[in-house]
Amino acid sequence: MVGKNVRVGIALLALSVAALPASAKTLKLGFVRTPVAAPAFIAKDKGYYAAEGLDVELVPFDAAEPISVAVMSGSLDIALTGFTAAFYNLAAQGGLRVIGGSVHEHSGFNSGTFVVSNQAYEAGVRSFKDIGGHSVGLTQIGSSLHYSVGLIAEKYKIDIKTLRLVPTQSNANAASAVAGGSVDVALGPGNYFAKSLQHGDIKLLGYVGDETPWQLGMIITSAKTADGEPDTVKSFLRAYVKGVHDYYDAFTTPDGQRKDGPSAPTILDIMVKNLNQPREQLEPSVGYQDREARLDVKDVLHQVGWYKAQGLLKADVDLDKLIDKRFVKPLP
Repeated sequence: MVGKNVRVGIALLALSVAALPASAKTLKLGFVRTPVAAPAFIAKDKGYYAAEGLDVELVPFDAAEPISVAVMSGSLDIALTGFTAAFYNLAAQGGLRVIGGSVHEHSGFNSGTFVVSNQAYEAGVRSFKDIGGHSVGLTQIGSSLHYSVGLIAEKYKIDIKTLRLVPTQSNANAASAVAGGSVDVALGPGNYFAKSLQHGDIKLLGYVGDETPWQLGMIITSAKTADGEPDTVKSFLRAYVKGVHDYYDAFTTPDGQRKDGPSAPTILDIMVKNLNQPREQLEPSVGYQDREARLDVKDVLHQVGWYKAQGLLKADVDLDKLIDKRFVKPLP
């Protein structure tokens, strides 16, 4: 009887091994070092990619703009990144596709964060309406952060031309610049400013999501990958969206409000491990993601118009080609 059980066990094991893919498809996934990239880590740590026959290598960046170039060149297969002028200019050449939505600036979530130096605060920069005529540190001109500055300027009727925008090339540099007083105001993901805020080296102005919600992030791939390997793209998205479900359920109520659930400590542990940043730096900076990774197409249209008005787009962007309807789920 024991021998029969052993034979049955061996047979079942052989069947399970045969069901595994002979070799997993390797993908390089780019992301900016922020908490909102967490679904990518979750999907890897929990085996969601592996279940789809994918071996995903996570490739970190400190700013969004270089990521689009890396996808266009083939150095990355898929990426989580922000909408930028550089992205739209590359996309106008026809080589990039949007395949899903990522982070949204959303009320109650402290993702995009405006801070002010102590010197500027003492000089009277106490709210958004006070930033006119001051220097603003951000990663790059034409970045998603630049667009956030533009939205704030529109809301508070500030002429954006009166702002001295200082490109620092990375979020870490922007945080250092405002803490050192070389810029009056800075904008970036909240985790980059958390330590300085806790130590009193800078002051908080406010959060983009509370002031001007918008579709900040996306999932992109090259046109070559989208057209040549659509099944791989679908497999990736299935795994990634499972990661989004876990992320959303950990930090978000069913009606879209920030509230940590029972699984939040586990998800934060995954974030700490993959971002190599302390929990107290990451937890306050959790951003909002739609639970199904849907895209706010209407907001993307507004972005294109804004970047064009700023003279940052060199060519027209065909959104019908850019937003790949085979993969994208639009927000209602």
